[in-house]
Amino acid sequence: MSNRQIPVSVLNLVPIRQGQGAKEAIDAMVDLAQATEKMGYARYWIAEHHNTSTLVSSATSILIKHTLEHTEKIRVGSGGVMLPNHAPLVVAEQFGTMATIYPDRLDLGLGRAPGTDMMTASALRRSKNDTVYTFPGDVQSLLTYFGPEEKQGYVKAFPGVGTNIPIYILGSSTDSAHLAAKLGLPYVFASHFAPRWMEDAIKIYRSEFQPSEYLSQPYMMVCLNVVAAETDEEAKLESTTMQQFFLNVVRGSQMKLSPPVENMDDIWNEQEKAVASNMSSVTFIGSKETVRAQLNEFQNKYNVDEIMAVSYIFDPEKQRRSYEIFKEIVDEG
Repeated sequence: MSNRQIPVSVLNLVPIRQGQGAKEAIDAMVDLAQATEKMGYARYWIAEHHNTSTLVSSATSILIKHTLEHTEKIRVGSGGVMLPNHAPLVVAEQFGTMATIYPDRLDLGLGRAPGTDMMTASALRRSKNDTVYTFPGDVQSLLTYFGPEEKQGYVKAFPGVGTNIPIYILGSSTDSAHLAAKLGLPYVFASHFAPRWMEDAIKIYRSEFQPSEYLSQPYMMVCLNVVAAETDEEAKLESTTMQQFFLNVVRGSQMKLSPPVENMDDIWNEQEKAVASNMSSVTFIGSKETVRAQLNEFQNKYNVDEIMAVSYIFDPEKQRRSYEIFKEIVDEG
């Protein structure tokens, strides 16, 4: 790995742990934000999911506001706001208001997926047209709303004008790589659950990137899973929480974040194992030495500008420790 120290960040889907409810999940979200802020993480992003009883991240902007309120300097943002569900003007007003209260601490990550099933998407949608296709125009609208007053049209976001909230394009396929490159915006790839197109997306983004007023060269972020512990054995055990999380996705079941188990083969069949393992294949897992080797290998291959870590670990203390170990690895270069 090049010895440059890269920024590391956190993604939180705000899962509910077994035996707990929504309030505890939100409290845990704040606790983790405060802990990772102290560790020196660059940013803390919160996802958007709907009609998922095991995740509390439906009203993303309210959770962002709550996190900003309980932290001091860490940047807080959306990973992401799923733009098909929202009118850009409303997003601009909400984020513009937060940026006014908490200047220079806000990021806006934008996704083109609905973050839910199609029936729920239809209940959320602001129009019956397929708003996925309006994504490029909607992104452009937001850039304008946050820009200088003289570039605005008749409709403006108050507050929002002139806040210049940084916009990041999120992607889990190659589609958004083309758009991020064309608009000259930073690009974040969702390898934590959709690693299949990561390599292609990184290549497309870098090769097609056009410098803009926002960015002079490509800024490539990758979100991936991290389960770090004192030993490889402990990390392997703790990672069964993550494996159960992905099994949940494969089965479409609504199980809360579950404690680690001794043997996953008692729970999943071969086919489920293959699909879940595929989804979580971009994971750093093990002791400090093992994760360091994995990070070096990853960076030698991809040399990304920032890594965003998501850690599905049942015990909050062990989750914090995982983030601590990962930050120490990065700091040691």
